Amino acid sequence: MSHSRVETIAGKRLTDGDARRRWLAVKKAGGAGTPSPRVLSLGQDLQEAAVGRLLLVTLLVLGFTVVLRLALPQSSGTPTAILDLRFFAFGSTVVISLVMAALAWRRALPAGTLLNLALVYEVVQALLFAITYHAVSADVNPAPRGWSTVAVWVLAFPLVIPATRVRTLVATLLAALMDPIGLAIAVRAGSPVPSPTGALSIFLRTGFSVVAALLVSRILYQMGRDMADARAMGAYRLVERIGQGGMGEVWRAEHRTLARPAAIKLIRPEALASNGWDLREATLRFEHEARSTAALRSAHTVAVYDFGTAEDGSLYYVMELLEGYDSDTLVRRFGPLPPERVVYLLRQVCHSLEEAHVAGLVHRDIKPANILICREGLDLDFVKVVDFGLVKHFRDSTRRDERLTSGTHVAGTPEYMSPETALGRKDVDRRSDIYSLGCVAYWMLTGQPVFEAKSPLEVALQHVESPPVPPSKRTERVIPGDLEQIVLESLSKEPKQRPQTASELARRLASLGIERTWTQRRAETWWRDHAPEKASLKTAANGVRTLTGQSA
Repeated sequence: MSHSRVETIAGKRLTDGDARRRWLAVKKAGGAGTPSPRVLSLGQDLQEAAVGRLLLVTLLVLGFTVVLRLALPQSSGTPTAILDLRFFAFGSTVVISLVMAALAWRRALPAGTLLNLALVYEVVQALLFAITYHAVSADVNPAPRGWSTVAVWVLAFPLVIPATRVRTLVATLLAALMDPIGLAIAVRAGSPVPSPTGALSIFLRTGFSVVAALLVSRILYQMGRDMADARAMGAYRLVERIGQGGMGEVWRAEHRTLARPAAIKLIRPEALASNGWDLREATLRFEHEARSTAALRSAHTVAVYDFGTAEDGSLYYVMELLEGYDSDTLVRRFGPLPPERVVYLLRQVCHSLEEAHVAGLVHRDIKPANILICREGLDLDFVKVVDFGLVKHFRDSTRRDERLTSGTHVAGTPEYMSPETALGRKDVDRRSDIYSLGCVAYWMLTGQPVFEAKSPLEVALQHVESPPVPPSKRTERVIPGDLEQIVLESLSKEPKQRPQTASELARRLASLGIERTWTQRRAETWWRDHAPEKASLKTAANGVRTLTGQSA
């Protein structure tokens, strides 16, 4: 299915001004989580591209400065004040250009902040260009010498580095104003005063550059916005790419009218073609994943809002945007978790899996990266199970979705793969998820996978043949014996020796009693000290997956 790419309310197209007025109205009414008008006006993807061009601009300025320094007329009678002024201008250009180049190269600041600094750089550099251009000796012909460097700079910069209309206007006018200021500074240092006709000729060119730059930059800016609209997915607008894999991308997105944040999982048609996938089969596979997830209603399963095919043929589905850590990152960053917290988290995973199992679905890729520990409203340590990309109906192996997930690759992640999955058996059922969840519990308690080897195949073979080392022998933390017994039973090679359902596993975990010691107060303390930064936000599409079931 496809959707209109134009943002509308009741059939009326929304301009940037409409968006700003809508934002102000919502903010005045006390709306929370509403994106700022700056974000509505200039998407994050456009900002990131502009930062790349900013690096190129600063390097070009450095090269131009060297050439200009060599080509500038020299005279033995040049006053010392003029020479000092030129040296100051050249030196300052080199310093600030190197600083801006370093910031752009290292992405040391958010893209929006870097582009704001770029506007300051535009104005300061215009002054330095003006000083260099006008600081000449009296024995040099003061007649107009063509277009000034300021005029060229004022014309070129807004075309390369986009900004909102107001910021472009202010920065361009200030940069143009540096031309007469630079002349005044040069004259004070001993440069000749140009004739009225010569000065008018110089400043008219600069004024023309201002008008041309504002007009053309507005056209280019609108073209960029139109391209962004063309990438809209249904009722959502792509804002910022937050993940990328071999075949897919994950974007932070906004609902066009509700200002609701979301995550969009996106697979481009060219990626499908390059990996040998038939578009029709891939579309069915992707639709199966989206429908399977959307049919689940557990609060601990990621919510799917929409799915479809974009105008360019890209497959996408829209999910809730989650704030927190996946449990793989959580353990790697902060170490093994206390047993009571592990129990608290596992019971929530069981809630999600039980609903899926009752519906006849098996996840087949339960692993730490697909278990997100989130802030959900006022609730902390709230679990969301994500990425049902390998889900299958275990009650009917002849269903069409089985064909779509099969192929030359074994579905799943080796470190968390059940023995029956590693052997490629057809009778994989919900107990395979129980085994994988036992592997997750082992990871949370010890910070180590159950089995480790040099290759994925060796790891898979160990799941089939080798008994696991008790987790208490691989960590200095004290692990209650009853909890360790549950984990080891979940890791049994024979499915019939494991807990038979997720609800049974949840009941046994609850009967341990240790879960009650992990309270919301303790969770609040932990999150207050370890709240993720914006750059660490995890989404429902963490670890973008290829359609073959391999992690991207």
